[in-house]
Amino acid sequence: MAIDPDELGHSKSDLAKSLRELRVQAGLAGDRLARRCGMTQSKISKIETGRTTPSLVDVELILRALEVPAELAQRVLDLARVANTEWQDVRALRRKGLEKKQVELAALDQSSTEIRHFLLSMLNTLLATPEYVRASLAHVPGDTTKAVAKKLERQTVLYDETKSFTFLLTEQAARWAVLPPRAMVMQLERLMSVSRLPNVRLGVIPLGKHIPESPLNTFMVYDNSLATVETETGIVLLRDRRDIQVYREAFAMYEGHALFGEQARTKLTEWADLFLRDL
Repeated sequence: MAIDPDELGHSKSDLAKSLRELRVQAGLAGDRLARRCGMTQSKISKIETGRTTPSLVDVELILRALEVPAELAQRVLDLARVANTEWQDVRALRRKGLEKKQVELAALDQSSTEIRHFLLSMLNTLLATPEYVRASLAHVPGDTTKAVAKKLERQTVLYDETKSFTFLLTEQAARWAVLPPRAMVMQLERLMSVSRLPNVRLGVIPLGKHIPESPLNTFMVYDNSLATVETETGIVLLRDRRDIQVYREAFAMYEGHALFGEQARTKLTEWADLFLRDL
């Protein structure tokens, strides 16, 4: 199903209205529907008033309990999938202040225990040196001092051993030279250092390996609850369990082609040596 970003702002209220109307048409009170679904009446009320966005499992249970015909049920499920998708426009994020996005991401880091990062073309905040962070924001107009500070502050989560992190880096992500050679060597040395943290697995995918599928985007998966996909113009947040599973499976496939541990550090050292030649 194609998702139009313009639909995302309306889908939650449309879904709430549709589910409420279907219940009324079925002649069921909210408490009876709740019992049929194994939910509380309060949850049904919050779903129907738009205060809570139901998961697709919740919607499937409600539609089954209301005995909604298959074709209509599919339309409502499609609406629920859009309601579980969020679009964050990069221009809007910049207008609000990039430091606010970092606060949001820090909260997401704190609320998750198993976090996967697939980095296609550049390194991200958790892995970056201060110089790399500043260079990555050089194209952003205005003062980025607060955003840089918040990005660096986020890195402390890597030392929380109640969480596990897996980073997959393509060779392009590791070697994309946003900094002069000496600073890139320091960046690669940071990657080696992070790879030794007990709760971190850092894998690199060298160019030239035969991989039958090719990645299209940088993406992150937080536990089983959220996947985020970065595009040139914004970020898509996916909460549909089917979408999340697609990205978990893609991550596992790429993970199978990555080098870890000493093999990864050897490859990072080779790439650092290439930068040293340019000094």
